[in-house]
Amino acid sequence: MSKRQESKYKIDRRLNVNLWGRSKSPINRRAYGPGQHGQRRKKPSDFGLQLMAKQKLKGYYGNIGERQFRRLYAEAVRRKGDTGENLIQLLERRLDATVYRMKFAPTPFAARQIVNHGHIRVNGKRVNIPSYQVRDGDVVEIKQKSKQMALILEAQGSRERDIPDYLSVDTGAMKGTFVRAPLLADVPYPVQMEPNLVIEYYSR
Repeated sequence: MSKRQESKYKIDRRLNVNLWGRSKSPINRRAYGPGQHGQRRKKPSDFGLQLMAKQKLKGYYGNIGERQFRRLYAEAVRRKGDTGENLIQLLERRLDATVYRMKFAPTPFAARQIVNHGHIRVNGKRVNIPSYQVRDGDVVEIKQKSKQMALILEAQGSRERDIPDYLSVDTGAMKGTFVRAPLLADVPYPVQMEPNLVIEYYSR
């Protein structure tokens, strides 16, 4: 199990958003932050907005560690083009994110667990590194012995989200292809993501 499996919805309350658009989110019942001061509204500073944008993006992808997230930012800066778009593409190319997008897992946390436990193959080879960068044309599939896992079947039956068009998925075969790198506008985030503020946070 992921270390954050049991407490993942605390991220929702702390950021005051339904980060993954799930019906189970406590924000649907209590639309304010945790603690005795949770209902107080305070206008955030520019730094506060930038920090929240970073926390939302980190949290959405299974609460990536700060060191790893900073490395992704550095790689996004190094690449040609818009740094914010580059960051989103690097995040979406993560194997655990791809598994989640293909609806092989109900949450990013579960996707990380499935990858860690060796249930995923990329181009026919077992890969158990959640941060593995998937390339255009790579085929991602569930291992044959894992296709009847309750977690995977639950995800496939979910109507909470759709598969984006930068992926091509054969649901019956539990196999999909990463067709192309997405733009920010292509990614079906349930909440507004602002990678430009994340870039401002790190470039201070």
